[in-house]
Amino acid sequence: MVNHLSTENKKLYSAALLLAIFTIVYNLAEGLLATWLGYEDETLTLFGFGVDSFIEMISGIGIMHMVLRIRNAPATHPDNFERTALRITGTAFYLLVAGLIAGAVLVIVTGQKPESTFWGVIISVVSILVMLALIRAKRNVGRKLNSEAILADANCTQVCVYMSLVLLAASGLYELTRVPYFDAAGSLGLAWFSFKEGKECFEKASSQRYCACSH
Repeated sequence: MVNHLSTENKKLYSAALLLAIFTIVYNLAEGLLATWLGYEDETLTLFGFGVDSFIEMISGIGIMHMVLRIRNAPATHPDNFERTALRITGTAFYLLVAGLIAGAVLVIVTGQKPESTFWGVIISVVSILVMLALIRAKRNVGRKLNSEAILADANCTQVCVYMSLVLLAASGLYELTRVPYFDAAGSLGLAWFSFKEGKECFEKASSQRYCACSH
């Protein structure tokens, strides 16, 4: 129970909670900015990346609940709240996959070009730096607490880095070449990772495994 935790462990769990809250707030801000700029610049990859950020925010709420649970009872398994969050997150990912694939087909058929992908480059670089810092911080806390759940969450954050790299590649290549298919290819790349995350969410919702991804 919380009362039996050492002062050091209390500080570490507080740090884990703050990291979870930061993840939620960051994804909300990133989602708002990316969807708005993606819509304004007519870039499907950036818009899809923004929608993904909102989904990651939902997942982050489940992670925050998880940190509170293991702080109070480290030996317990994921509860109904966490499983429900996983199912909602998984459904949202599948819907995103459908939207990204449909959008990519439309871009390929019509040859629609983004106005610019400059902000996609900027947002992706910022996201990569922030996510790498989060991974390092979460792993540091997880190792000190010897917490499989927190370490699993840190590994989950790697997927955000991969998706940011997809956004960076698609946005950067379009800025250099102005070939519209790079935007479609980027959205399909995001769709692939979103499908994997959605599938894993449902798998973990029906098991004792932590988080919404595996590496």
